Amino acid sequence: MEHLLIVDDEAGIRSTLSEILGDEGYRTTTAGSIEEARATLEKGLFDLAIVDLWLPDGDGLDLLADLRRDNPEIPVLIISGHANIDTAVKALHLGAYDFLEKPLALSRVLVTVQNALERSRLARELRHLAERLDHGEMMVGESEVMRGLKEELRMAASADSRILIHGENGTGKELVARQIHSFSQRRNKAFIEVNCAAIPEELIESELFGHMKGSFTGASSERRGRFEQADGGTLFLDEIGDMSMLTQAKVLRALEEQRFQRVGGTDLIEVDVRVLAATNKNLEEEIRENRFREDLYFRLAVIPIHVPALRQRREDIGLITAHFVDQFARELGRRPKTMSAEAKKTLESYAWPGNVRELRNVVERMMIMVEGDVIQAADLPPGLSQSNEPAAVMDGELGPLKAAREHFETAYIRRKLREQGGNVSRAAASLGIERSHLYRKMKAYGITVDR
Repeated sequence: MEHLLIVDDEAGIRSTLSEILGDEGYRTTTAGSIEEARATLEKGLFDLAIVDLWLPDGDGLDLLADLRRDNPEIPVLIISGHANIDTAVKALHLGAYDFLEKPLALSRVLVTVQNALERSRLARELRHLAERLDHGEMMVGESEVMRGLKEELRMAASADSRILIHGENGTGKELVARQIHSFSQRRNKAFIEVNCAAIPEELIESELFGHMKGSFTGASSERRGRFEQADGGTLFLDEIGDMSMLTQAKVLRALEEQRFQRVGGTDLIEVDVRVLAATNKNLEEEIRENRFREDLYFRLAVIPIHVPALRQRREDIGLITAHFVDQFARELGRRPKTMSAEAKKTLESYAWPGNVRELRNVVERMMIMVEGDVIQAADLPPGLSQSNEPAAVMDGELGPLKAAREHFETAYIRRKLREQGGNVSRAAASLGIERSHLYRKMKAYGITVDR
């Protein structure tokens, strides 16, 4: 529900506007002076302001200037019964959305408010779209598994159900979430992302639900949380498996009731949010280990979607590489490079434990470091042509499935241990498994730590 601020020294006008706009589904707060309006703005968050030009303690244009400086996203309507053309032009020049003369035609007020809010919403959506384009976000791949995934996303997006996206690190789970949003009926609303693993435990509740001024040290002003910012749109909870049990309980309640309280607040805030979540962890195993709530899991996993690893769709590697070459050529202002046949074969035979993210990093490095127009196999990082046991298993002579799986796991675990300098705890975290589980596998496969 949009929150509107009405500033006018006439109580009758405040009351009439508040009543009419309230009937249209808007929430309103009124103020009779600039001082009262400024105090109100410190306590609340607003989507639009209606400001009288002449107020008992100053000029409404001064308040307009304050709003444009501190809250540039809020459209402001200036109203007055004692203005001329020059004043109207000045108001518009200062950033007012429109200038309305008294006596007010209430039908015009309603239309202007609606249009102003719509333009503000479109401006936000354009920013989100620009951010997506800046990141070159698109799902690349024509393999059978990718065609199946794209069709699965289209079908899942048409409903409003919650979706749990799972897959290894670097497979593109965030991109999948954005694709679902872009296919959904909420595509014209906000897509808000929260990385649950990157936010300290003491701040995650404020990040999700917002806070009131003075609710904790450092809370110098009222703040909307991610749930509120995503109202009408989509909230993406990335790395949901890293959320604490306490926060999980609060998220579960918000999902069940579609309402919550800000930290330090008493008012219940209702929202209409579609929640998508993603993890690289096995949440069923996390539930067995009492690290994830089973009831929250079933709330989130109405539609589970698996994002395949890059090694499971090798035929897409050439297309993805060409996409990243074009992207970095534009970003760096350089001519696109081509891959030699041997370089392509090396890329397609590599296991890609870091998935698409690792491939992207390799292409970016080659676009910067290779001087010629053709990237040769010798230009590729040495690790791509060495220690490539997983690819040999998948592309070479095939034996029993169990032996192939053990062969791959052995090579993969050894690589992770090397990457983490022999630190078993960090390697286990990188693999998304418990340290005890990794120790058991190391013992079973005869893997020793080489520091």
